[in-house]
Amino acid sequence: MEASVAPSTTQYRDVAELEHCFDSVSASLRRLATIVEEHALPVWSLSHGVTDASWLRTALLDFWYEDGQDGRSTKTYVGMVAANQAVLDQLRVANDAKADFARVLSEMKKVSSAGMADIKAGLAARDPSLLALLGRTGLARLNLKQTWRQIPVAELPLERIHLSWYSNGKSIRRISAAEAEERLTKLDVDAPHVQVQLRKLAGIPSGEVLAQVQTQAPVMRGNLFYREPLADGRMRRAMNIAMPLFVPCPEGVLPDHNEPPVAPPLERTRKVRSDQRLEEEPFLPSLRAYRYR
Repeated sequence: MEASVAPSTTQYRDVAELEHCFDSVSASLRRLATIVEEHALPVWSLSHGVTDASWLRTALLDFWYEDGQDGRSTKTYVGMVAANQAVLDQLRVANDAKADFARVLSEMKKVSSAGMADIKAGLAARDPSLLALLGRTGLARLNLKQTWRQIPVAELPLERIHLSWYSNGKSIRRISAAEAEERLTKLDVDAPHVQVQLRKLAGIPSGEVLAQVQTQAPVMRGNLFYREPLADGRMRRAMNIAMPLFVPCPEGVLPDHNEPPVAPPLERTRKVRSDQRLEEEPFLPSLRAYRYR
């Protein structure tokens, strides 16, 4: 019978594997930026217009939180890269490395007793050249999502792409009145605003379901129009673009595209749907919970 592995040994092995994956991610991304630069392929960014591989290198290798950045947020680098086959091959290597990093990290969070703060500090220290490369001040700690998020790629050459901000996204999770009560009781139940919400909750049927709403951060949405149909017959598809989009470009020229605003609109641009199912005001503000009409 195989002997069980001591926790300290398991922890060391997991951290070593994660460090190896991190090294693979950073090395493959540096190589990707180098290939784009060596082939002098066109690069466009929303914030800079037609630009060079230095912007792309910064976008690909920015794994860091900045001072004041919301811990739940990730930075956006909207842009496009005209990709030849060498670039597409290396992009596949980089995205595979990112997927491996995400897999190992997920497994560690489930079973490892190692502290994430210490792990992130160790990863950041593995490649000090990244900090120098970014040439910024105020960089704080490693942003794991910015490390493992996939780089978007168009499956086939594009005829054109239309970019627009999507600022009204929401995620809705259904919760029962009992679940809502349980969550409220975990707050400061002596606080007047919590007491008010508990009384409101007691006045509705116990079987009623509420909608817990989370407003999503604005995202850039790209509508991709292909030159030829995809395998499923579609000629277009929508894609969120938070990182530079790599587009197969046999001629080495980026597809036609519009120039959307650099920042998302401050106010809602779409009309409220006439079939809106939720009440306008939150029923339980502390939980962002609404009643259905």
